[in-house]
Amino acid sequence: MSTISFEAPRGMRDFYPEDMVWRNRIFDAWRDAAEHFGFQNYDACVVESLELLQRKSGEEVSEQIYAFEDKSGRKLALRPEMTPTLARMVAAKQKRLPFPIKWYTMAQCFRYERMTRGRKREHDQWNMDIIGSQEVLCEAEILGAAVYAMRAMGMPDEAWRIHVSSRALLGELLAVSGIAEAQHPAVFIALDKRGKISDEEIAALLCSEGLDDGAIEKTFRLLNVTSLEEATALAGENSPAIQNLKALFTIAESMGYAHLLMFDIAVIRGLSYYTGIVFEAFDAQRKFRAIFGGGRYDSLLALVGGQPTPAVGMGFGDVVVGEVLREILGEDAPIAREGYCIGYMTAAERSAAVCLATRLRTEKNRVDLSLVAQKPKHFFGKAGNSNARFAIFLGPDDVASGKVQVKDLQTRESQEINL
Repeated sequence: MSTISFEAPRGMRDFYPEDMVWRNRIFDAWRDAAEHFGFQNYDACVVESLELLQRKSGEEVSEQIYAFEDKSGRKLALRPEMTPTLARMVAAKQKRLPFPIKWYTMAQCFRYERMTRGRKREHDQWNMDIIGSQEVLCEAEILGAAVYAMRAMGMPDEAWRIHVSSRALLGELLAVSGIAEAQHPAVFIALDKRGKISDEEIAALLCSEGLDDGAIEKTFRLLNVTSLEEATALAGENSPAIQNLKALFTIAESMGYAHLLMFDIAVIRGLSYYTGIVFEAFDAQRKFRAIFGGGRYDSLLALVGGQPTPAVGMGFGDVVVGEVLREILGEDAPIAREGYCIGYMTAAERSAAVCLATRLRTEKNRVDLSLVAQKPKHFFGKAGNSNARFAIFLGPDDVASGKVQVKDLQTRESQEINL
């Protein structure tokens, strides 16, 4: 018989306890941020209708994800993201929901594609969406929650930035440049590939969509706009897109994170359903892929068969942020010592150790109770490598005296307590 590989399937991940420390650091920050900002939790099935995904992203989506037929011939897929599922769920109860709604989820997603640094074929993603309001405060709230989560993970403000633009603004500037509105979606998709393929290849894509050399030159020239002031000079002060962007920066100032925002007209987001403000977060050195991204998508619900409803959302994967945190904070950053390790020398002390562990657990402490009797050297060696803050070892003399030493594994100091 051939040897079975002990590796996870290509692109998938296993999480050993030391990996779960990092994962829990990220998940706890996500959940805490969403709850602090008043978002309600939801979830859905991991298998989705292929037709729904194709309606949102096009036929080519079946080549990029895990699509299959079940035993009844239904065309299904493992979800590549949560937004189409959210749209389906909202459309199903659209007349009964108390809009605007603020929902979040933490979902495992699958996408069969070429792997690069920061991209797996499976990842967990935090999604936050506000549906039913056109107010730019929606974008500000979602970005505020994302900032809260990043800070909760320990990410210093100087280590990252949120790049902000507007699909509506770029559409206005393309129109001013004489590029027909019908060609805008193709231009967005082509420009979103900048940095992934050469400008010559992007120009070829634009040419294939019917843009002449003059229009292509004007398109690239727009990407040289480096500030909101320059964009305002081109679009005009009365531009609705400009007004929305300025409002976002003003609200962000009040919420304490405006210094993390930077206008970047090159942020486009490739998916065609985005309609307004879009954003992506990157580490300050731009060594990694986007940490999170999102934007306004006012037409998606109508696309899946619901009533037209304004919406804005964000997707925040765990892979890239995990790599960024490790690089910036160091591998030992997530280790926070708390709770107790309790050990005992012989079976005669086991009952006293169990009683002490039970008492400490009743007092809401974390307690790792040794399962076998052992020598002090072995116990303290294991306790020192654990995440416990305190270590207690019971020997015959401790049980006889009714007192035991509690050792602080950080300060190395000890104090005596009663058994």
